[in-house]
Amino acid sequence: MTVQLAVEAEDLVKIYDGDVAAVKGISFEVGTGEAFGLLGPNGAGKTTTIGMLNTTVTPTSGRARLGGVDVVEDPMGTRAISSVVFQDAVVDQPLTGGQNLELHMRLWGVDPVEGRSRFAELTRTVGIADILDRAVSTYSGGQRRRMEIVRALLSAPAVLFLDEPTVGLDTRIRHDLFDIIATLREKTGVTIIMTTHYLDEAERLCDRLGVVDAGRLVACDSFVNLLAKVGDEVLELRVDDAVACAEVLRRAGVAPDDVLAMGGTLTVLLRGTSSGAVLDLLAGCSMSVRSVTTRPPSLDDVYLHLTGGRMTADAA
Repeated sequence: MTVQLAVEAEDLVKIYDGDVAAVKGISFEVGTGEAFGLLGPNGAGKTTTIGMLNTTVTPTSGRARLGGVDVVEDPMGTRAISSVVFQDAVVDQPLTGGQNLELHMRLWGVDPVEGRSRFAELTRTVGIADILDRAVSTYSGGQRRRMEIVRALLSAPAVLFLDEPTVGLDTRIRHDLFDIIATLREKTGVTIIMTTHYLDEAERLCDRLGVVDAGRLVACDSFVNLLAKVGDEVLELRVDDAVACAEVLRRAGVAPDDVLAMGGTLTVLLRGTSSGAVLDLLAGCSMSVRSVTTRPPSLDDVYLHLTGGRMTADAA
């Protein structure tokens, strides 16, 4: 059975003035109704990739299509079938929530009857129906985000882009917002393309993940399959000299990508070896170990394995 594609990215490249290569040849496909996440630290190239797909950034080279529509050749056709929730709020603060949403419907030519019905259902679903008469300047960060999501869905887009949709929100609001997004996805069937560096968000919402590092897509798979790449268990050790301990393990045959020394912590992906064998190797070389912890692998471990850095690293 052939999967209908909502998004196609083919070898996308973006080079800014000064030969700054933000994206270095990213390719992926997203099926209709799928939720796909681009995961990586700040500065990895996620937002630039999203921008090339939604017409806000012009590709230096490569091709992008939404619903078969070429993004560069037909930007208006692309915008007609997609919506974006940007990192930063793009609302008219003096207007009320209702006025913001009504203005958006008029600008996008939404059918009045369908629009009013969609307006009522969406605002009720996200929990802002009772604050629409208030100026947006009085809204909390979470309330503004909810309103922006409603606004993006009023035109019934085939593809919804969420660019770091919960940045700056506290943990509870983030969780509430993603429950709402998941509910809206079930009701509308919209395809979602999301960028985030929050691992829990990617795990909760996305069917597949593209892991981005330094402008390149270094992995693309389901959450389960990505975790399987790093094994069943992770060993974390507090040691006196993490770099020296890592070198001992590498000389003993532990794969270099499976060992990370960071500060006083040594992290080892246990693939083909046991925690006992690692501890014996270190003891045999008189390496002091202050504490030992084992745990299941996480998406951060996947990123560590693929790139040698942690997902939470704040890249430039």
